[in-house]
Amino acid sequence: MIRRGKGTPMISAHSDMTIRDVRVTMLRLPWADDPWLKGAALGATRDILICDVETSGGITGMGYLFVFKPAMKSIAACLDECIIPRVIGKDATAIEAIWRDLWTATMTYGRGGIAAMAMSALDIALWDAVGKRAGLPLHRLWGHYRSEIPIYGSGCFRGAGGDGMIEKALHFVKQGYKAIKMQVAHVHTPAQDLDNVRRMREALGPDIDIMIDVNMGWSADVAIEMGRKFEKYDIYWLEEPVPADDFAGYQRIAAALDMRVVGGETHFTRYDLRPFFLNPCLPILQPDPMRGGMTDLRKIAALADTFGITIAPHLFPELNVHLLASIPNGIWCENMALIDDLWVDPPEIANGMITAPERPGHGLKFKEDVLKFKI
Repeated sequence: MIRRGKGTPMISAHSDMTIRDVRVTMLRLPWADDPWLKGAALGATRDILICDVETSGGITGMGYLFVFKPAMKSIAACLDECIIPRVIGKDATAIEAIWRDLWTATMTYGRGGIAAMAMSALDIALWDAVGKRAGLPLHRLWGHYRSEIPIYGSGCFRGAGGDGMIEKALHFVKQGYKAIKMQVAHVHTPAQDLDNVRRMREALGPDIDIMIDVNMGWSADVAIEMGRKFEKYDIYWLEEPVPADDFAGYQRIAAALDMRVVGGETHFTRYDLRPFFLNPCLPILQPDPMRGGMTDLRKIAALADTFGITIAPHLFPELNVHLLASIPNGIWCENMALIDDLWVDPPEIANGMITAPERPGHGLKFKEDVLKFKI
């Protein structure tokens, strides 16, 4: 035991949170043998980057990225060259200082993209380490608000066709989900998209919320035209109707439609989202923890709450549940079940709700057999 100053509590040796080592592991895994992944256009394999931060006191925090595009090796190289050398020897609890230093140091070639994703992997690991040091799950470390959050069934993939999307939506409903998300654009004509939406509403009835994801597949004019046709089917939201940088298009669509227009998953950090705060035309934002880390995600949530905007973060329910359980304006968690099979103990999902775990840190651990897919 170490005593630090007269009248201060005894602190054990494992409290030394100096960053001693940062290890990066790249995994390339096959997809789970899951019939409900039919129609997913997410590549032949699952690329996952793991970032382990080890402290001098023996605590290790784990961060990870699920990389949907072929960029994993580039992110690992950025960590090795630009990120890790700046954090070795620093205090792992100084997360804000580390984030700001890395943001400033990478600004001339970063402000998003590879550099921001590398920062995010480290940031997630640091929060995990601090939570473990405190003996608290992240949602309690950040200030607990509630334990259960509504979760919707996502991944009714356009590639499965209308019948496949409906079949998966009904599968979600049987599991107790109260909302599902289907996809439009890219592979279907507008007429086919409209017919798929009509059939989905008829199959689910009036009591299940239907979200529609365009994945940036339309122009503002097409989004307005199609959105007006969708309105009669009581659509909960229209997601990412235009490319991420078309802020004027978002404003036009939101003003023209009598439905929620949402987005934010492709934007990097609160700075990319600034136009949505200056002109709060989107009632719900969907930031991604892989594009700024949990540090920036929490700031986005606070900014959103200031403007009366709610948060439904993109994917990663096993991480995002901690944010949503610690803020008053978290409205939905998203589950696409893309990596649920990789965790030792994923969060509980039942009756359309996800429960925040009570294990220290984020409480996540990859199964041992996952690591055999290291590249």
